Amino acid sequence: MSTATKTIWTIDPIHSEVQFKVKHLVISSVTGSFHSFDGKIKAEGGDFENAKATFKADINSISTNNEDRDQHLKSDDFFNAEEYPKIEFESKNFEKTGEGEYKVTGDLTIRDVTKEIELDVVHGGTAGDPYGNTKAGFEVTGTINRKEFGLTWDAVTEAGNVVVGDKIKLQLNVQFIQS
Repeated sequence: MSTATKTIWTIDPIHSEVQFKVKHLVISSVTGSFHSFDGKIKAEGGDFENAKATFKADINSISTNNEDRDQHLKSDDFFNAEEYPKIEFESKNFEKTGEGEYKVTGDLTIRDVTKEIELDVVHGGTAGDPYGNTKAGFEVTGTINRKEFGLTWDAVTEAGNVVVGDKIKLQLNVQFIQS
């Protein structure tokens, strides 16, 4: 039985970015981000193996640098922010695969669909900040298929190009503060 103390880490939104990329017209990518989100990691001591992670993002904080597109994403064609205001993730497994590298599996919920996904996590390190806080930095990446989560809106141009790709690349650069 482990005697290590549980350490709680809380996301620092000021020093974190939550982004996604999706192909547009097959020829380029559109980058979007969420500006309102929170998350926690519960770990044993300073190692993150077998940690538990939770994360939530507010759909109404989505930004793609285009107000019309953002409103479309919030509509029932995509996220339906009115009925499903948050994206949620809860880890099931936080497995160390190398020095500072982890595979994290867990349940991602978008709209009313929950599916297990796998994410690659790189722990960039742990350091103290000028205010006496201990912080840990992570880069989290993964890919999901939007249609598996009920984001099924489609359109095709006259030339036959798909307007929005199915694969969404997730990229989070996040700092956590030790509580």
